[in-house]
Amino acid sequence: MSNSKFILSVLLILGSLSIDYISAQEEDSKPNILLIMVDDLKPNLGTYGDTLAISPNIDKLAGEGMRFNNAYSNQAVCGPSRYNILMGSRSTSTGLYNFGKEFRDVIPNAVTLPQHFMKSGYHTESMGKVFHIGHGNTNDEASWSIPHFKEKVIEYVDPESTGRQLTREEAFFENTRLYIEDTPPNDELPRGAAWESPDVLDEAYADARVANHAINRLRKLSKNPDQPFFMALGFARPHLPFSVPKKYWDLYDPMDMPMPEYEKAPEGSPSFTKKRDHEMSQFFPVPVGKEVYDDDLKRKLIHGYYASISYMDTQLGKVMDELKRLELDENTIIVLWGDHGWHLGDHAIWTKHTNFEQANHIPLIFKAPGVTKAGSTTDQFAESVDVYPTLASLAGLEKPKGPQPIDGIDLTPVLKDGSREIKDHAYHAFPMGGYLGEAIRTEQYRMIRWTPMRDTEKEVLYELYDYENDPKETINIAEEKPNVVSEMTKILERYPKAKNRL
Repeated sequence: MSNSKFILSVLLILGSLSIDYISAQEEDSKPNILLIMVDDLKPNLGTYGDTLAISPNIDKLAGEGMRFNNAYSNQAVCGPSRYNILMGSRSTSTGLYNFGKEFRDVIPNAVTLPQHFMKSGYHTESMGKVFHIGHGNTNDEASWSIPHFKEKVIEYVDPESTGRQLTREEAFFENTRLYIEDTPPNDELPRGAAWESPDVLDEAYADARVANHAINRLRKLSKNPDQPFFMALGFARPHLPFSVPKKYWDLYDPMDMPMPEYEKAPEGSPSFTKKRDHEMSQFFPVPVGKEVYDDDLKRKLIHGYYASISYMDTQLGKVMDELKRLELDENTIIVLWGDHGWHLGDHAIWTKHTNFEQANHIPLIFKAPGVTKAGSTTDQFAESVDVYPTLASLAGLEKPKGPQPIDGIDLTPVLKDGSREIKDHAYHAFPMGGYLGEAIRTEQYRMIRWTPMRDTEKEVLYELYDYENDPKETINIAEEKPNVVSEMTKILERYPKAKNRL
């Protein structure tokens, strides 16, 4: 063999070895995870077709990844909904429907979503509202590599919003009765304001401080590129109170607010589903016991909700910009998730805590480099519990096994091809009035079966709504369409029997 041929052969071999080495490195490289959790965020966003909402940063994220049009919470309340996503378990599988019960009291050795990543060599950390801290619940320290960065959910700047006193909702979220002796019962404390709009910097409120903390942590983590990280970033707004700087209120004309169109309980619905007061009654000037608020109050509350979305969106944008500046975006999977929806006066209901559409339809966006296509969408049904197994699959981790029930399914095939259908419905539940309501949501219908949880002598009740012909849920047609109820009950019966821990 001539010298030239020998040298060429050696170069080819070295080149091949180099390619194999680079490929092996790429295969061994684990993606970072950024899980963005937003409190009380319904799909009132530009990317979901809301022409009023000013949400450019979430819209941009959707334009870089995949938007799920039919994503649903598994239970429309803060604490349990976060257990749903962080454990991969539905409330009906664990029996954790309410506040004040820690999940490790029920399943001590549960492996949470961040723990699953930690076991695979990830650094995990959280900031803001991730697990629900308040109402007798605390953070799960076992899920994180470093201590959780806690911030406020209920927060005021204007002294007139509180009368310079501890308010009811502040006490709930600060767990004052757990930590401070001789604290009066929360219902004896004064109500705080439902909104405020001082002319202050963004950092006057928690979400901007959380975003700044996230930026500082990303800078720190970027210095060790060989250490993959799982970061959970929790924003509080648009949760009540609608406390955000004046400039975000000024983005909107109050006369443009979309006022509720149907302010009655659905005809033929069970009486206990007619939710009134509850969380709203903790704030002034909201009247207690009033069936329908006056237009000025409705307009102000809706205005506050939109202003809060825009404030939160701005903070999210700061984090996204820093992620890109640090050149972490090409190896970071990003998920944006709203923990549940929110009623804005429809059925004369405000906040969440129901099985209706507005309380359960959520925004869900995935950006997975090399998997999702920019600007893609899907009509595939998804649930909060699906996030856990999907992230594990995308990161190349072992399939999660619990020991808690892993109820979610891997959505990766849908992320690759939005036209794929891997399930034709969503399942969620909520307890009310001594009943457990289990719901099946298909493209056209939602059927809710209300099963008595204590008094077994009571009758099982049903609701059925047709979203093609009655999108505002004005009439329960369960008695008119028994065949549909029967078919959807068969779907419901495929699920394990719901746990009863009420």
